[in-house]
Amino acid sequence: MLKSLPEYKDAEIVRTRDSAKLNECDIVVDVGAVFDHDKKRYDHHQREFNETLSSLKPELGEKYKIKLSSAGLIYTYYGLEVIKQLEPNTSTISSSDLDIIFKKVYENFIQEIDAIDNGVPMFAGEPVYKIRTNLSNRVARLNPDWNTKQTHDMDEIFKKAMVLVSEEFLYTVNYFVNVWLPARVYVKSSLESRFNIHNSGQIVEFTERFPWKEHLFDLEEELGLGHEVKYVIFNDKPDSWRVQAVPVNPTSFVTRKPLKKDWWGVRDEILSDTAGIKGCIFCHSTGFIGGNKTRDGALEMAIASLQAEL
Repeated sequence: MLKSLPEYKDAEIVRTRDSAKLNECDIVVDVGAVFDHDKKRYDHHQREFNETLSSLKPELGEKYKIKLSSAGLIYTYYGLEVIKQLEPNTSTISSSDLDIIFKKVYENFIQEIDAIDNGVPMFAGEPVYKIRTNLSNRVARLNPDWNTKQTHDMDEIFKKAMVLVSEEFLYTVNYFVNVWLPARVYVKSSLESRFNIHNSGQIVEFTERFPWKEHLFDLEEELGLGHEVKYVIFNDKPDSWRVQAVPVNPTSFVTRKPLKKDWWGVRDEILSDTAGIKGCIFCHSTGFIGGNKTRDGALEMAIASLQAEL
């Protein structure tokens, strides 16, 4: 992260715990037993260190309770500028949207590093399977094995680790700037125009298929909509539209209001006859999603389900 900033782009990385050498450095990370932003010292190993992203940035709320690692400290103070340096497209993004991207990159990349570095378990109890491919494990694999001769150049291994982590970090930043944020903007626009689709305001239309669930839930909360939206219709592929019941949370198949129950598990002409709607393709056996050949047909399915008794 620091090497992406103009002031540290050409800086020499010194890997040492020698206090005399550390005192000569412009910035010290992960060693030195000092956390002092004014002095640019960013160690987190001190017994008294208990800072979190929320404690250092209270404007973000109390959501972020995992103790920061040194990576988290650097991201806290420099992350927004790092994102701007790595993604030129951020010059056209509003400051409020940049703040959202800052939080999403933390939640989906840095927080994992903080938690693993500080030994914070993901959940209580023992996992039912092991994950050996997370970022920390892949970095650890660069170290020489315990039963080999320790003649490796550790500075060169450190450089390889930087390349590995940089690729992951760049992917995450790029995704949230160029993929995730445009989807959010699209969902917000569709929510704002939902009464043009149906006078209930409970049906939202997207003209293409893309990841929308997380954005819908976030924006409902931000806009104070509650759980008003019941169905989403979207263009899945040529001559194919989908009507999907909104789940109770982004990862659930339990829905706020499923499609009409007498459609569940029925397909094609039989479904069209049962529904009284032309062009029906299918309805899932749990009623969470259905299909129609046309946009108007999918909308009719949504309206009929909205008006149906549970």
